[in-house]
Amino acid sequence: MIEINKILYSTFFLILIFFSTNVESKILTTGNPDAKVTVKVFSSLTCPHCASFHNSIFNNLKREFIDKGLVKFEHHAFPLDLAALNAEIIVRCHGDNDKKFELLDKIYQKQKIWAVGSNINKINDSIKKIGSEINLNNKKMDKCLSDERVQDNILNQRIEAQKKYKIESTPTIIINEKKYTGSMEYKQFKKAIERKL
Repeated sequence: MIEINKILYSTFFLILIFFSTNVESKILTTGNPDAKVTVKVFSSLTCPHCASFHNSIFNNLKREFIDKGLVKFEHHAFPLDLAALNAEIIVRCHGDNDKKFELLDKIYQKQKIWAVGSNINKINDSIKKIGSEINLNNKKMDKCLSDERVQDNILNQRIEAQKKYKIESTPTIIINEKKYTGSMEYKQFKKAIERKL
């Protein structure tokens, strides 16, 4: 009987996670939801190639396509370590979508500062310092970091992405469900999008 109750409890908990509408754990999206082109980027916030992609391509993409309503952009969390997971949690800690992307920019720009060392507490403090620049206070960030539902949601998204897209490296870019891996210059990226417009 106790075993059955454990199974029922576990099942209920998983259902709760699956149907959770916690705004802090949703996929980060910007741009026209009805755009003809959807760009999905699966990345780990501690991955140098992901930072390079974001810093060199995302801002151009935003200016030329996203802000003009031509592209919907989705940042999908694919954390490769605990530091990346915690950084994703802090990004989602902000209630304002624009601020989430502003924080994402700063996390990538300052990756070499915060994503170093093996002491997760020091790494968390460095991430929180960046979060405080976007008006997040320590109490709020600590609460977000201890929220297991958000952690589980992010990890479940990673598991689902792995199953669906067979991701082997980060960043992995999906443009209208076509997968692109490896390094891409903005010119190549732009051509790939323009072919689908």
